[in-house]
Amino acid sequence: MRFAVIMFPGSNCDYDMYYAVKEILGKDADLVWYENSNLSTYDAILLPGGFSYGDYLRSGAVAATSKVMNQIKEHAAKGKPILGVCNGFQVLTEAGLLPGALLRNQNLSFMCHYESLYVENDQTLFTSEYNPGEVVRFPIAHGEGNYFCDNNTLQSLKANNQIVFTYQQNPNGSVADIAGIINESGNVLGMMPHPERAVEAMLGSDDGLRLFKSLVRNWRETYVANA
Repeated sequence: MRFAVIMFPGSNCDYDMYYAVKEILGKDADLVWYENSNLSTYDAILLPGGFSYGDYLRSGAVAATSKVMNQIKEHAAKGKPILGVCNGFQVLTEAGLLPGALLRNQNLSFMCHYESLYVENDQTLFTSEYNPGEVVRFPIAHGEGNYFCDNNTLQSLKANNQIVFTYQQNPNGSVADIAGIINESGNVLGMMPHPERAVEAMLGSDDGLRLFKSLVRNWRETYVANA
């Protein structure tokens, strides 16, 4: 399985993501500059955290209009797995690949610490290695992680089982304690906490490793088996 880690001007978690899948997971991975619009040879696309374009306008707003996003939207429509973490989540919402928006944290402060999350949906490409209701620990590092959507969208997310992770103790004011959601097709996941920073016990948690293992296993069972 081959991963593309997209790099925008201002990305700063790209190497963390690359390290997680290349060095820890042992899979092929490339750091792909955002102006490279040929993603056809990759099996999964990863949008890392950071401050793309300096978070001007809104976090992720400028990156969402970049040329590479046309390719990402095409691959999302074809069912290719796409993971957006932190700023990557913001880019996915700004691009319309996921519903809702990320607002300033309720306390208007940047937060950087570990949070405990509930696994709300273990039946996704990204979470099949977890147990339903399991509590996992991932770090957060954001100033605009307050997930917001209107009530109709929230009811739709609940009805379609699109809420994947929730905070045990909501740090940023997100509606319904949401920490991560998936699209209706189940192949695009956006989340504010950083699983790529929780892939080794020495970092404080290795709970994030199972997210990437889930992705590899499901890709192998779904795509390789049917090839």
